[in-house]
Amino acid sequence: MKKIILSILTAAFILFAGVMALQIVASERVEVVEVKTLDHKGEVATTRLWIIDHEGKQYLRAGADSGWYLRMKADPNITMTRDGKEAQYHAVERKHLVGIVNAKMNDKYTWGDDVIGAMTGKEEAIPMELQPL
Repeated sequence: MKKIILSILTAAFILFAGVMALQIVASERVEVVEVKTLDHKGEVATTRLWIIDHEGKQYLRAGADSGWYLRMKADPNITMTRDGKEAQYHAVERKHLVGIVNAKMNDKYTWGDDVIGAMTGKEEAIPMELQPL
């Protein structure tokens, strides 16, 4: 009985480690930006995110319960580093663009978007337009 439990726990650990490794590879193999938001204490929190360009504007995609999104809702002025350049933005929800943003994310991030989307539910994602300050 102990061997069966140990085998099950080992298999679960290997599966978990494999999923985590797949997530890291899927999310870090194409362009990733760093977004800095402020928490309720005024401390900076940095989050690595995907980004797309559409009609001359930059868009991020957020899950409604993600920490960076909740911080951004409290203070929509963020700092983003892209291509080594840091700039200030005001983030604005553009829910009506979810289909376009999801399609462009999938075009850019290919199978990585499929993997992450399956884990997070990208259909409910909230597109965030970044307006330069």
